Amino acid sequence: MKLNWFIRKGIIYLPASVVGWVILVLAAAYAVYTFIDIDSRSHSVSDTMINFVFNLLLIGMIYTIIAYFTDANRKVDPNSFKEFD
Repeated sequence: MKLNWFIRKGIIYLPASVVGWVILVLAAAYAVYTFIDIDSRSHSVSDTMINFVFNLLLIGMIYTIIAYFTDANRKVDPNSFKEFD
């Protein structure tokens, strides 16, 4: 089954369908939510940034993994799924 949710443009993945846009909006909303949550508990700007950057990297990594496996231009070899003889 081919999922065409994202298209790769350079080093970033852009949404190519409604599902891709939903994933992007959810990732951005979660990033804003984590920033507000971390900022409410931290005591300094550096404390906020150190904790937020780690969470932002995790969100970006998960987004990239989802986009990689649902890329419209990804080449899938149908012979690689055959059973071994």
